[in-house]
Order: sequence, then structure tokens, then C-alpha cells
Amino acid sequence: MIKVAVTGASGFIGQHVLNYLNNLSVDVVAITRLKHANLPKLVNGLWVEFDLQNPPENMFSLMGNPDVLIHLAWQGLPNYKSLHHFESELPVQYDFLSTLIKEGLQSIVVVGTCFEYGMQSNSLSEKLNTNPSNPYGFAKDCLRKQLEFLKIQYNFQLTWARLFYLYGDGQSDSSIYQQLKKAIQHSEPSFNMSKGEQLRDYLPVEKAAQYLVDLGLLQKDIGVINVCSGEPISVKNLVEKWLNENNWDIELNLGFYPYSDYEPSNFWGNPCYLKSLLS
Repeated sequence: MIKVAVTGASGFIGQHVLNYLNNLSVDVVAITRLKHANLPKLVNGLWVEFDLQNPPENMFSLMGNPDVLIHLAWQGLPNYKSLHHFESELPVQYDFLSTLIKEGLQSIVVVGTCFEYGMQSNSLSEKLNTNPSNPYGFAKDCLRKQLEFLKIQYNFQLTWARLFYLYGDGQSDSSIYQQLKKAIQHSEPSFNMSKGEQLRDYLPVEKAAQYLVDLGLLQKDIGVINVCSGEPISVKNLVEKWLNENNWDIELNLGFYPYSDYEPSNFWGNPCYLKSLLS
């Protein structure tokens, strides 16, 4: 039976990854910085407690020598502009992953970000050169390049899963989905947002979690891959879709917020590589 380790297992994406793994015939090792009573349920597995910033010796054996790692952990989000991402988080991330690889880990799925593409517009394929325009995207891009250099000396399988936009239960309170839910719950008369004309690529977090697990279970050297829908939708239309699906009623106060300055007006992922692997 394949043993799958998951870092960031109690986070937004992690809890949905565990939910999907609970339905599969695999052994699971879920990593958390602090054990507590409200950790997500594990059917076939166990929780291991340690901090990536101060990891114990023999991490690989402590994790039960997993066959594959799904690496979700990353501190400092959703503040994409914080210098923390490359000043302190990047070296912690590389030290953690490189240590596991040197100790014998053979296959990893690491979550990347669409922000690695920078200000490039329209349909974005994995073949494009990266040109990140915020510290988070820059740090993720650097980590990927570091791991690719590491592959020259160590034989391991790397899947770099470039996430686009996600939504769903457990998301940060600063996300538009959670802000909309909160406005509805508080019976607010209107919901403040941008004009909403920008085109984005959104996936339900449950679907993204399934993709990450399925890619990991392939145990192949996949390289960079977009985890996306490939279907651009305006933010305004997406919010209206959520309202219709949930029978929510609230007036949209369009144009209240300006557009962000760290992402292009229109961009979405090309899912061809993803579909070819998981069709």
C-alpha cells in the first residue's frame, strides 16, 4: 500500500486533500505544527507533529518513510507582497525538502502558484518562461529552480503543481468567497467588491485537492503542471454564480475596491497537460 505524507495538512487545501485520501486505499501521514482536538479526520493514517522551521532529526523515518509527499505548507499567506516569502520562508522550505530527499524521499508534489507567470495575460501554459511580479511568486519560482538543480545530483520525481484560484470551505477570511458568505450571514444590504470585469481561473478546492492527490499517486517525474479549470470567468460572474447556487440575495456594490496591482487583468491556465495525465 502506498504511503502518502501531507504537510500543511490542517490548512485550507490540506483538509480537503485528507478528505479525498480518506476514500482511497493508502496509508497517510499528516504533518502538523501543533496537535489539537480539531484536526481533520484520518481514516488510514496518523498525525505527526513537528515544525518545518525547527525540524527534528531523521524526519524521513519519523514520517514513516513515505513513498510520496504532497507539500502544501507555506507560511505568510495571503500577504503576497511580504518580503518574508524569500527572506525567511524560502530557505526553510528548501532545507526541509532537500533534507527529505537526501534521506530517501523518492517522489514529491509541491504546490506552486500562477503568480510565477507574473503579468503575462490570457491562456498560460507551462512552457512559458516565468517572470513573477510579487515576492510570493518570486519565492515559489526560486524554490522550483532550486529543486530542479537538486535533481541533477539526486534521483527523485518532482511534480510542481501550479495552482490558480481556489474557493471553498476553510478558506482565509480575506478571500472573496468567505467575505461574501460573511456578508450574507450578517444580512448585509450590499457586498463591496471591484468592478469584477477581470477574468480568472477558479476551481473548487475539493477538485484541486483531488488533482493533487491523483498526480502524487502517479509517482512520475511530471515537472511543472497547471492545476486549473482552463475556463476563464469574470469575478463578477463568479460571484453571481455563487449567489445563484446558494440562493443568496445581496446587492453587489461594484467598483468599491480598485483592481490589484500584482496580477494582469485577464489570465487563466491551460489545462492540456493536466488532462492528458489524468483523463
